[in-house]
Amino acid sequence: MSSKNASPEITALLARIADALERTAPAHAQPADMAAADAFVWHASPPRLAPIRNVNRVEMALLRGIDRVRDQLHENTRRFAEGLPANNALLWGARGMGKSSLVKAVHAEINATRAPEIRPLKLVEIHREDIESLPALMSLLRDDPHHFIVFCDDLSFDTDDTSYKSLKAVLEGGVEGRPGNVLFYATSNRRHLMPRDMMDNERATAINPGEAIEEKVSLSDRFGLWLGFHKCSQDEYLEMVYGYADHLGLDHDRDAMRREALEWATTRGSRSGRTAWQFIQDLAGRLGKRLS
Repeated sequence: MSSKNASPEITALLARIADALERTAPAHAQPADMAAADAFVWHASPPRLAPIRNVNRVEMALLRGIDRVRDQLHENTRRFAEGLPANNALLWGARGMGKSSLVKAVHAEINATRAPEIRPLKLVEIHREDIESLPALMSLLRDDPHHFIVFCDDLSFDTDDTSYKSLKAVLEGGVEGRPGNVLFYATSNRRHLMPRDMMDNERATAINPGEAIEEKVSLSDRFGLWLGFHKCSQDEYLEMVYGYADHLGLDHDRDAMRREALEWATTRGSRSGRTAWQFIQDLAGRLGKRLS
């Protein structure tokens, strides 16, 4: 039946159906102005890259007690920025030891020291809940001339969570795979990105325990570079405290600072870079020192 012969009711119904289909169709990501910033946050709905001109980061020199992993991540990132082969990286381990801070610090260091002929390296943060939109983000970045570090902080997956499949497809699988100008960096408290009790439960209830968890555990194998962060010793913790204090010019008796910093860590039951920085903020406040 042609539209000319259709009744007004049918015409109106077809128009409403067309409008509904248009509204439910996935929105196309708008190209971002890559010159606007060196760091962006990916928003899945509507799909877009939001520029971040002032990144919340600390200087590389202030990250103490993680020298080995710092150097490994820096070298991996430098090679990638220069167009050489490099690996996706999983930074896992103890809370507060500078995993996400290191990613942001390395990104800034690479851009500050790159040769003039090398384009700036771009950092794109994706939130854990937006992992399923990774294919759309990859499509947006694939043909851009820049190199990108796509970064997800505190990545992990729980029972019945299937969004990890999107990440697996991007890292190695799928028809298109990961674009050559994109690396994926993630931080997690879990080495295999899933809780131990979840792995034990699946082993206990499955007919074939090995196959039951193979798909999820194999996700971490897609990261060629595993960097472990472990709880720091008392000496390493104090080194962090002193490093922050010297960098910020805090004039305080060193013995008193040591005693107060150890008491601060004891009351929190934790020694880490985060704990050291929280103590320094408290100390600076007591000394009337403003932090930029």
